[in-house]
Amino acid sequence: MTFPLKRTLAAATLSLAVTAQANEPLKVGISGEPYPPFTFKAASGDWTGFEVDLAHALCDAMGRECEITPTGWSGIIASLDAERIDMIMNSMSITAKRQRVIDFTRPYYFTPGAYVAADEREMTSPEDLDGLVMGVQAATTNATYARRALRDSGVDIRVYNQAEQVNSDLLSGRLDVILADEIAMVQFLQRDEAEGFEIKATAPRHEAYGEGVGIGLRQADDALEASLNDAIATVIEDGTCASLSEQYLGTDVCVYD
Repeated sequence: MTFPLKRTLAAATLSLAVTAQANEPLKVGISGEPYPPFTFKAASGDWTGFEVDLAHALCDAMGRECEITPTGWSGIIASLDAERIDMIMNSMSITAKRQRVIDFTRPYYFTPGAYVAADEREMTSPEDLDGLVMGVQAATTNATYARRALRDSGVDIRVYNQAEQVNSDLLSGRLDVILADEIAMVQFLQRDEAEGFEIKATAPRHEAYGEGVGIGLRQADDALEASLNDAIATVIEDGTCASLSEQYLGTDVCVYD
């Protein structure tokens, strides 16, 4: 006669645990290295930017609290697998390689890669890369594209751990050209120290760039994926995504159905 009671108590305990977990803040993983205008620290020391504000909007749409959780970009998927974060929202493109280890929501934005070099440098095609030294950030779609599409162009590809290291070496003359996200480069070129540099061209659509940027999730988190997809649809349909994109990026990069 005690077994049904034990089963009832066990079910109640499980239900309370699930409820408690649902009430915990979602840990939104971003790179600890600032990536303006998508993620960066305000003067107050708080993280802000297009994706940070959009993450908070998504959590509001789901009725959940968000906790921005910086981690190293190179280990961000490992942090997700280890449950130190619940989702990755840091300009991570949806690619077949990444989909073998994590799941993604629907894409919420897309921008191409852009080549940036000194104003006086002539660059109109991949042939113009021959003999140049080009920098890319490691573990990015631009790095993948460079390896796959530019290996026969004669360019010397240098890979860096952080985007700011790439920018710095371009400004100092240690690099001739860099390949990085176009929107990030538009912001970079607004700096005083970047005067004399410009976007020369954008990379074509290529499998290395995937389907756009989505939120990375553990493969078992189907319920969270469904909730986030609904929330993404909400912030796109009500104009929140476009408004934040215009505020931080100066253009609408949101992905519409």
